Amino acid sequence: MISQLLARFRRPAAAAPVFTADFSSTTQWVAGRSWAYPNGGPINPGDNKLDYLTPDPSYSRSGTFRATRRPDGKWDAGLLTTEGSRDGFLLRAEDVLEARVRLPEEIGAWPAIWTWRDGGQEVDVFEYHPDNPDLLELSNHVRGGSHYYRNPAVEPGGWVDLKVRFGTRSVVWWVNGTRVYADRSGVGRRWRAYIIVNLSVCAGRYHPAPEPDVSEMSYEVSDLRVYRP
Repeated sequence: MISQLLARFRRPAAAAPVFTADFSSTTQWVAGRSWAYPNGGPINPGDNKLDYLTPDPSYSRSGTFRATRRPDGKWDAGLLTTEGSRDGFLLRAEDVLEARVRLPEEIGAWPAIWTWRDGGQEVDVFEYHPDNPDLLELSNHVRGGSHYYRNPAVEPGGWVDLKVRFGTRSVVWWVNGTRVYADRSGVGRRWRAYIIVNLSVCAGRYHPAPEPDVSEMSYEVSDLRVYRP
């Protein structure tokens, strides 16, 4: 009994996050533009998106990422990125990102948390399309590797806990506390990337576009943190 108590006191304290998202912060995040889009945005039709990025804080700054239909057929859409912000936070190899998200319900919604820098360095923490209601898309575009994760706990309107370790030799994903995929490719020791959180809208080539009577959609990110070993 005494040895167990001593062991408990000897355990190291849990590491504090090196980044805790405050989506309202204009020093952490830039709204409505990203160099992952041609010329920084606001549109990216070549990626089959109807997005028209907007800096309007009501589309992203509360942690609820929204999109609303425009008269021209595009959709005003919320996007936040650490790229170009005053803090300029960069993920590094071996960092661990954790997030809690509420998935959208509307067909055509395309939420994602992903990484980007200098025309690449993309790792998708997740992508989701409600026409595949039980499926999360997990991808490493740096060195290759992707996985379609299916689970009944993944559903439109449902909450999902995500965790990703951007490993040098293997990027590893957890969903709702369960390890679901390791790509065995990794990102390499020198990898650095900014964080992007956004809601895109599908144009219909790969996933259905929104129905004509749908004029608004959203998803929520209630928590996002990064830990560094």
